[in-house]
Amino acid sequence: MGIKLRTDWVLEPGDKLIDHHQKVALIGSCFSEHISRKLRLSGFEVFENPHGILFHPIAMERAVSDCLLQTQYKKEDLVYNGEVWTSLNHHGRFNHKDPEVVLDSIQSQIRQGQSFLKTATHLVLTLGTAWVYKHLSQDSYVANCHKIPQKEFKKALLTPEEILTSLERIVSQVREVNPSIAVLLTVSPVRHIKDGIVENTRSKARLHEAVHQLVARQEDTSYFPAYEIMMDDLRDYRFYKNDLIHPNELAVDYIWEKFVETWIKPSASKLMQEAQSIHRALEHKPLQDDSETYRNFKKKIEKQILKLGEKHPEVKISRGQRLSRK
Repeated sequence: MGIKLRTDWVLEPGDKLIDHHQKVALIGSCFSEHISRKLRLSGFEVFENPHGILFHPIAMERAVSDCLLQTQYKKEDLVYNGEVWTSLNHHGRFNHKDPEVVLDSIQSQIRQGQSFLKTATHLVLTLGTAWVYKHLSQDSYVANCHKIPQKEFKKALLTPEEILTSLERIVSQVREVNPSIAVLLTVSPVRHIKDGIVENTRSKARLHEAVHQLVARQEDTSYFPAYEIMMDDLRDYRFYKNDLIHPNELAVDYIWEKFVETWIKPSASKLMQEAQSIHRALEHKPLQDDSETYRNFKKKIEKQILKLGEKHPEVKISRGQRLSRK
């Protein structure tokens, strides 16, 4: 018997596997954006985080509700911190010195979110933490404190019951307009140690308890063990970035491989490779973008895109945005 230096286990395949005919919505922590980027690079139709990166279930519930109810944000809903206008329900990527720009960005994402959630085949929810901050004057939990003074907030730890109730409301709202959607939950492998080591463990435990209660109660609801893969399979700091908190590129690639093995139809593999090849070519940075060589290179890529689109219109090629690792 050889020496074992890591924990490995066989993951159970999902019930409703994904191919290029499916549409995947992803909401949650920064890890959900890693998976979204991988899916988009592989030619899948995806939509992620209409409110930006979110970490706790109540913020995610609000994002889903805003999209489905087409909530109209007004200037009074924003906060000015002395430099930019911001929404406490949204990630900082919406921040801007002009409040109209903030509102336009918010409403655009809400419109897209409603349309996509109504037709998506899969919804992936990635929970990051059970710790929440309540804005005292607004008496509501926020998605992001945006470096507003701590005295304006009260910190709390959601109970498993509160988390479960919020998740059930998310599923109920989405299935009211899209009854057949499959829901896949995961707990982010990113550790929130700014809350404290013990506090992070308590938080993750509560998320796990609520998630597994939901899966036990709801049909077409599943769990993908991203957290366990990171903690038990990749149990080594060499799989983390320099901050020793976030999974590094190798870890993300490994977890993505496990996701593909369990949730992507094997028949989609060839098209995934073709889409990845085209996207990498589109991101190529030439030494001289006005050279004849580069013009010919672009023509070649355009022919590949046209050919792929004619044979497989279900494969989506994304232009005008960087899809490689950040």
